[in-house]
This record gives sequence, C-alpha cells and structure tokens, in this order.
Amino acid sequence: MTTVNPELGFYALAGQPKSPRDLIEELQQGEAMGLGTAFLSERYNSKEICTLSGAAGAVTDRIRIATAATNHNTRHPIVTAGYALTMHGLTGGRFVLGIGRGIVPMQKAYGIGTITTAQMEDFVGVTRRLLAGEPVVGHDGPIGSYPYLHLGPNVADEVPFMLVAFGPNSLALGGRAFDEVVLHTYFTDETTANAVRTVKQAAEQAGRNPDDVKVWSCFATIGDHIPEDKRLMKSVGRLATYLQGYGDLLVDTNQWDRAVLEKFRADELVSTFQGGIDVKATTEELQHVATLIPEEWLSYSATGSPDQCVAAIRHQIDLGCDGVILHGATPSELAPIVEAYRKEA
Repeated sequence: MTTVNPELGFYALAGQPKSPRDLIEELQQGEAMGLGTAFLSERYNSKEICTLSGAAGAVTDRIRIATAATNHNTRHPIVTAGYALTMHGLTGGRFVLGIGRGIVPMQKAYGIGTITTAQMEDFVGVTRRLLAGEPVVGHDGPIGSYPYLHLGPNVADEVPFMLVAFGPNSLALGGRAFDEVVLHTYFTDETTANAVRTVKQAAEQAGRNPDDVKVWSCFATIGDHIPEDKRLMKSVGRLATYLQGYGDLLVDTNQWDRAVLEKFRADELVSTFQGGIDVKATTEELQHVATLIPEEWLSYSATGSPDQCVAAIRHQIDLGCDGVILHGATPSELAPIVEAYRKEA
C-alpha cells in the first residue's frame, strides 16, 4: 500500500505542458506516489479550471483536487458555487475551491475588474451560505447586487475554501475567513515565517482555531537530476517572469534590493522581451537573465540532490508551514525527492 503524505502537494501541468491531456497521467502518477493534494492553476488558454478539475476528479480516487487559483469575478457567483458543489460531489469530498487576486496588468488589459480584499471576503461568505443550502436574497455587497441566489432546497455541503495570498491584507483575510492559504513562491525564510504568523494570528483574532487554517508553502522544487535547460526555465525563467509581472510587490515583500530590480528591468533583453520569460526564452537568453538575478534570490527553493531538496522542504515545515507544494515539477521529476523524503521520515 502506498504511503500517503497529506502535507505534500504538487501543481499539475507545471510550466508549459504540450497538452492539457498531460494532466491525466500526472494526476495518476501523483496519486500513486502518495502526494496529498494536486493543485490546478488557471490560464486563459488551454488551462480552464472547471474543465481541468472535472477531468482530475474523474481519473483519481484519493488525491485532493484544489484550484489555486481561479478568480471569483470571471464567473457569476451562482455558477462558481454550483461548480464547487458539483466537484465536491464528483470527487466524494476531495475538492477545495481556491481563489486569488490575480495579475492586475492582465486583468486591466482584458477589461476584468481589479479584485479587492473586500470582494474576496464577500464572495467566500456568500458562497458558504449557498453551499449550506441557504437562499441569499437581496445581496448588495462588494461582489455586486443579486436579487436572489439559491442552489436548491436539498443542498447541504461544506466545501473547503483556499486563498492564494501575498500581501498582509490577503494573508489576514485567509486567516479569518478561509480554510487553507497558499503562499507565493520565492519567499525568503523571514517572509514565510511572518506570513504564517499573520495568517494564524488573524484566525485567532477572528475566534477560530489557528490550527484549523492550513498554510501551504509554494516551494520551487528543482532537483539536479532534471536537465540543466529545464532547471534554468523552472528557476531563473520562473522568477524572472514573476519580476516581470509584479516585481515591485515581490521585492518589497522580501525586502530585497530594489536597485537589482531596476537593473533587471533596464536590461535590453528583458525590457524588449515579448511575453513571459519562462514561456518563450531560449536557453541562451535564460543564461543571460541568470546574470541579472542574485543567487540569494534563487536560493529560496529546493535544489541539488534529492537529500538536499528534502532538507529544504522540511525547513519550510520548521518555518511554520503546515504543508509544502513541490512547485514547478511533474510527479515523475519529483519521484526521487519524494522517495528520499520518505526515507527520512
């Protein structure tokens, strides 16, 4: 019988998969390996979250399926609530509905409204009521005005809610209103410990048991058994893309040197690059970008031999996290690391 590690998870379709159908094999591998939760991210191309999660639930029997994340304002609230109810029933209670704030520049470009903390809190409150079978009449709040919302008279379900959080307001919201919180990748040790503390304190202040709110470290896990070109993409490419999209927030949160960020942005390759660096950059371009990012910034990840990766993963637990998402790698790429993790248990 496979040992299950509920404290470990992975992102399915990590990076740039060739096809969404790769999801099926990855989930079956992850479940067979004993990973506790499969996380699904959403992109507006071939990673539409409802489709992916439905397939994920259908081809697995044990592993939890979590959206991390979708945005609450891209669907009507009754549609999202019905989706969560359907997924929870389809999976026998293995579904977790995760939402997040999203990437503001992209939302503005697409004409999607900017998401606020108040909206996410309003959304989770309304959706919990709907899933409990309660009719919501005359709602007028941050998520909008709705005369009548109801899933039906025989509905009574408790779907866990997850928040992908970054700044202090989101972290505090996670503690007081959500069941699980996912932190961002490439957080420093100090940032991670502070984030966990913020979530747990907010839960306690809201009259909740802090132990009931699970905090996940989203931890880049890139063992040296992975080919070098892929390691560059998964580490340098991914962090560079974060710096492209919301570098100010990440640098300020980690209290990194802003001069380094400005030098990164001013670089001719970076400033003229079209699209995400982790999507389109060649190996040669990634090697150049690597000269712009300090090794310290990249060090907040699991790298090296399987044993070295395991030590870094366990350190996330020492920092206060309840679980670790082995981010940026497929189950087959994670296999030697998970095996080493179990040997040290």
